[in-house]
Amino acid sequence: MPLYDYRCTECGNQFEARHGFNDAAPPCPVCGAQGVERLILTAPAEMRGVLAEAGSGGNATKEELRDKWAEETPKLRKKLVDKLGEDTVSRYAPSLNMKYNDQ
Repeated sequence: MPLYDYRCTECGNQFEARHGFNDAAPPCPVCGAQGVERLILTAPAEMRGVLAEAGSGGNATKEELRDKWAEETPKLRKKLVDKLGEDTVSRYAPSLNMKYNDQ
């Protein structure tokens, strides 16, 4: 079951409640009022590219990040070369020419 954040409109107490998606909002645990509003304090994030699956929960080690960078750099370079041409990529993005997996 998901965990929701609420604020009581009567006393201002902010609290969390775990309940089903279609269940009604719970009363305030401090004053018992039914007038609570649901808060959205965080939003889920979708990570792609270099950050995707590098480590667990954003705590990637330097080696994990280097491995992910080595995996994603050739893909990015190919897209840019296809779109802009080899000369432009070599001139304006020279770091994409490096071999990161040898370090």
